[in-house]
Amino acid sequence: MNLELTNLNAVVCGSTQGIGLATAEVLAKLGANIYLLARNETKLKQISQRLDNTKGQVHNYLCIDFQNSGRLEQEIKKIKSPIHILINNTGGPASGKLSDANLNEFNKAFEMHLINNHILVQHVVEGMKKEGFGRIVNIISTSVKSPIPGLGVSNTIRAAVANWAKTLSFELAEYGITVNNVLPGFTDTNRLKTLIDKKSKTLNKSVEEITKKMISSVPANRFGEAAEVADAIAFLCSPSASYINGINLPVDGGRTTSL
Repeated sequence: MNLELTNLNAVVCGSTQGIGLATAEVLAKLGANIYLLARNETKLKQISQRLDNTKGQVHNYLCIDFQNSGRLEQEIKKIKSPIHILINNTGGPASGKLSDANLNEFNKAFEMHLINNHILVQHVVEGMKKEGFGRIVNIISTSVKSPIPGLGVSNTIRAAVANWAKTLSFELAEYGITVNNVLPGFTDTNRLKTLIDKKSKTLNKSVEEITKKMISSVPANRFGEAAEVADAIAFLCSPSASYINGINLPVDGGRTTSL
């Protein structure tokens, strides 16, 4: 199996914590040069300095707030190297019922997830075509397979991203570019902790009780680790995954009930 990523350049969004950070770490270990994108410059600098460089990798970062697509469109131009791998990853929309959501919540989520993803793809895709190699992986949610109660806006926007990605997979395959989605289930990250805390307050139940109930819905009987999701992402980025294109891959311990 060929997992070698030496001399390939990867842009990893949301890469200072959780799944984004774990993905940057594993791609670096496989030999890729990493370009970290996030909004905390202190963390970006620290992480770029500690990523694996035993194969001569050179790591950089770009401090950017994904809530401003106009600025992203300008700032991303600073990345001049051909990019072979793009990991689209942005924190999910706030939880809440769909019927209670206002238009601003939809507009904000649409911009952060779909519009920003598209800006990044348009910046890197010509370079991928010239290189004859490209991997675009979007980290979204198992809600693409089955909507999650209490995540109304997220369910809606994630589905839009999944269809956007599927359409791109048709258009780019002939150039050696694959476009896939990874769907994390309950993964032990700050995002999950925030959702549990909010649910605990809404239902007036303890965090422990909410956590236990969530874990009981997972056949693996535990939450996933960010590194486990990152390993799946890394495989999809590898040369060995060249014939895998346009899929939604759940990494959820078997929780998703659909095929």
